[in-house]
Amino acid sequence: MYTTFQKLAAEFLGTFAVVFFGVGAVCTDRHLQASGGIGLLGIALAQGLAMSIMVSALGHISGGHFNPAISIGFWVTKRIGTLDAFLYWAAQLLGGIAAAFLLKSVIPEDTWRAVSLGTPALLRDFPVLSAIILEAVASFFLVLVFFATTVDDRGAFRAIAGFGIGLAMTLGILVIGPFTGAAMNPARSLGPALASNHWTNWGIYWIGPLAGGFLAGLLYNSLYLKRNV
Repeated sequence: MYTTFQKLAAEFLGTFAVVFFGVGAVCTDRHLQASGGIGLLGIALAQGLAMSIMVSALGHISGGHFNPAISIGFWVTKRIGTLDAFLYWAAQLLGGIAAAFLLKSVIPEDTWRAVSLGTPALLRDFPVLSAIILEAVASFFLVLVFFATTVDDRGAFRAIAGFGIGLAMTLGILVIGPFTGAAMNPARSLGPALASNHWTNWGIYWIGPLAGGFLAGLLYNSLYLKRNV
């Protein structure tokens, strides 16, 4: 129904929105720090709502991945081919980069520099392995919910899939955000890291989410969808 270009454009736009509002919320929290900020809940809701809205708006075009961790789950279960997976990744990463550079250009420098433009960061002295595990587990459940609501015809109605997916992201940020920054999405970490030139522990935000998405796709497919493939 839709061309490859239209699908990639949807992935770019959706990821742009998720990163723009997620990173923007972190910068807003910093800007309003004197008055208490918007807090962890505000940041979690901003990114979760952005994901929810964009999945609802554009999911019928591209599938609404907006996250390489979700796309790798679709790739490992052979729901998209290798070339399409790489194209999706490219569109998602470019969307995240564009959003980060736009925010950098308009938000006061002292605000975004204070939080490295919202680049996910570890709690001081927090173990790297523990961070990878937290990112992997949170991403696992995000992708599991994505499969259950958008792929499995016997699951929740697809019309409300965005709601569940957004809540899964919000929950992940609320729980692991104070420890890892809760990227759960390589595009969410790469964009602000590139724009702010902040690369500390960057590998965590690739290994954890991709491992979690890979395992979630395999598990849900093997347990519940294999007979339908």
